[in-house]
Amino acid sequence: MKLSTKGRYGIKAMVDIAMEYGTGRLSVNQLAEKQGVSVAYLEQLIAALKKAGLVTSTRGASGGYTLSRPPEEISMREVLTALEGSTAIVDCVGTEMGQSCENACSCSARPLWLKLQRRIDDVLQSTTIKDMADDYRIQQERNDNGNETSIS
Repeated sequence: MKLSTKGRYGIKAMVDIAMEYGTGRLSVNQLAEKQGVSVAYLEQLIAALKKAGLVTSTRGASGGYTLSRPPEEISMREVLTALEGSTAIVDCVGTEMGQSCENACSCSARPLWLKLQRRIDDVLQSTTIKDMADDYRIQQERNDNGNETSIS
């Protein structure tokens, strides 16, 4: 599975929104500025996340986006499925309707693909947006501390 820019920027947007969870909302302009992408592109990503029920929006001066549920209740699998459609590494291990392989019973590589897919699915299902936001906070703190050390 190779993530598209849609998946990568969508995950980053969800982490940014999670960082503000419970304290405020982020506008699409704020998100676009943080990520260095166009507002129009980010609006497409947010629309997919909103359609999947992962974010909600509020209009007005204090409006913006927030998570629809607490960050610890939103798995990375939900996010990637909303953005990418499938997390399958190869079509023959996908769960989408109509995905099948004529050679499934005789394919020598299929057991490997299935093992890899199970591991990927386990990681994506067990990793939440809260986990990602917590890891990002730690990364930022380390970066800030490293910068203070080098400035002194």
